Amino acid sequence: MSTSQALFFPIKVGANTLKHRVVLAPLTRLRATTEAVPTDLQAEYYKQRASEGGLLIAEGTAISPVARAWLQAPGIYSKEQVEGWKTVTSNVHAKGAVIFLQLFHSGRVGSKDLNPNQEPVVGPSEIPSPGKNLHGADYEVPHALTLDEMMAVKNDFVQAARNAIEAGFDGVEIHCANGYLLDQFINSSSNQRTDIYGGSFKNRARFPLEVVDAVVEAIGAESTGVRFSPGSDFQGMVDDNVEETWGYLTSKLQENHPGLAYLHMIECRSSIFTDTQEGLADTLEPYRKLFKGPFITAGGLSSSQKFAEEIAEKTGDLIAYGRAFIANPDLPKRLRNGLGLAPYDRDTFYTNEAKGYTDYPYYSEKE
Repeated sequence: MSTSQALFFPIKVGANTLKHRVVLAPLTRLRATTEAVPTDLQAEYYKQRASEGGLLIAEGTAISPVARAWLQAPGIYSKEQVEGWKTVTSNVHAKGAVIFLQLFHSGRVGSKDLNPNQEPVVGPSEIPSPGKNLHGADYEVPHALTLDEMMAVKNDFVQAARNAIEAGFDGVEIHCANGYLLDQFINSSSNQRTDIYGGSFKNRARFPLEVVDAVVEAIGAESTGVRFSPGSDFQGMVDDNVEETWGYLTSKLQENHPGLAYLHMIECRSSIFTDTQEGLADTLEPYRKLFKGPFITAGGLSSSQKFAEEIAEKTGDLIAYGRAFIANPDLPKRLRNGLGLAPYDRDTFYTNEAKGYTDYPYYSEKE
């Protein structure tokens, strides 16, 4: 049996009562069409990972045609995309599971080549992300969003949230993490604006909080979750005072939206590029103390199961698993019963076919 009993205590998330706290983390997998329409392959993938009373958070999904980060990642801005997602959500609900959709805008780490009319990538300031993109080229210098353009982006988040509810999702997760647009506003390294959306940590938090306000107004707090990655350096993120910045964000969410479905945070020492996580420590306790609703801990926990179980036992958190859930579609069952975990194939994470996606088997007695 699993050493963690806390993972299998029921918990209410929004309007949904979950039977366990093992969560599918939102994972970019690039199995949509080139028009960003979800496919039958994706419907099968999420169906496989659905369990009675379990929570799935579907992959980062573009809120508009100019919000994309990768070819064949999904969107939620067209009728065809909404229809594609309906197959996913109906499959998941048929197995008694709950599913939220992660909404995001790529910001400065997108590419004009993905945009319909070669529109420039955007960000809070004209500061490109350091390093190289997936194609080995320098990141593009973003166009700094004007106030009118920011309001248009906010409206895109709202419409995407409404579209997600129409598609049958139980809620949405607003992606304010991992170096994408809303996280770019939060971090001092990428936001050097001189208006009310830049400068102090309170000003840098303003736009993400306004987006949350607008989405909550549109679909309700119980259908809205938020993801943060305090202290992460992924995609060039650096902040002058991590605990102050995300402490403020967390406090404002608790103050403004105490009925929020959940708050989802990533341990800052985790890395998506390594298969072992050394020196993991609980960096999220300062924020967990400030937020009274359901709290999801993520980051490197697939390769640190003992640490994940310790967090669950100590805090009662929901635990989001990525790589372990990729290779083990029946992960909650395996964890509950202390069964062995199958290894994942990193080489197939970002390909476009069934291999390494829907061909991982369920546990059998033969194993």
